Amino acid sequence: MIRAYKFLMRPTVRQEQALSEMLRDHCSLYNGALQERRDAYRHSSKTSVRYGMQSVQLKDIRAFDLERQGRWSFSSQQATLRRLDKAMQAFFRRVKSGETPGYPRFRGVNWFDTVDFPKDGDGCRWDSIPRDPVTRVRFQGVGHVKVNQHRAVAGRVKTVSVKREGRKWFVVLSAEQEQPEPLPATGSMVGIDLGIANFLADSGGGFVPNPRHGRRAAQKLQAAQQALSRFPRRKAKERTANHQRAVEKVAQLHGTVRRQRLDHAHKTALGLVRAHDVIAHED
Repeated sequence: MIRAYKFLMRPTVRQEQALSEMLRDHCSLYNGALQERRDAYRHSSKTSVRYGMQSVQLKDIRAFDLERQGRWSFSSQQATLRRLDKAMQAFFRRVKSGETPGYPRFRGVNWFDTVDFPKDGDGCRWDSIPRDPVTRVRFQGVGHVKVNQHRAVAGRVKTVSVKREGRKWFVVLSAEQEQPEPLPATGSMVGIDLGIANFLADSGGGFVPNPRHGRRAAQKLQAAQQALSRFPRRKAKERTANHQRAVEKVAQLHGTVRRQRLDHAHKTALGLVRAHDVIAHED
């Protein structure tokens, strides 16, 4: 059984700069690999470039650009190329099935927010200083970063990811655990129907109210978006400090609403699982 954990990181100013550079360089690698695939298909009699071909080129790319690509984990760069390969495979699958294809897009620096490390210990190390009372995670090219670990990690850590959300940095772990013991039987069955006026209704006539987090935050969101609309649209590197703060304020409010919705959904689901043996829901 694989379980995911997400913890807030507390990088120093230099570490935060290094993390941003890591995302920037992985974004550049992703876009360069996508451009190579597009050019090969357009100009070389529809030749397809595969992940294996691009992975082989990594050694030369790192040797040519030591200051940028050469400083990061080889495995994490392979993971970025695999992400592109999955996007391409999904594109061709949609083409064959007759769906709207949606060709993979080039990523802007502000839209590339995650770097994956496929194996703990290869370019990264969770709990890198075991005797330190403060939990730290080490990343190649960044160093030992403090982590706000609010709960214990059970099992063996398999993969590690870095994720940026606004101005915050998170480490996401996947840990392999033994199959948990089943909950005690309750002898209860229930059917649920998700709605709008109410979050859900069950077959026993009960209702879970919709907390309407978006509506509660609507006034603050409206004010923040109006403040943002006063600035002309510019690229991130051309924004003034006030413009950047307005962008971050809107993103912060949307993030708060999203987390509130997820928290409510998870707590509701947990209550249903604990109270019933069988749960039926609409398709």
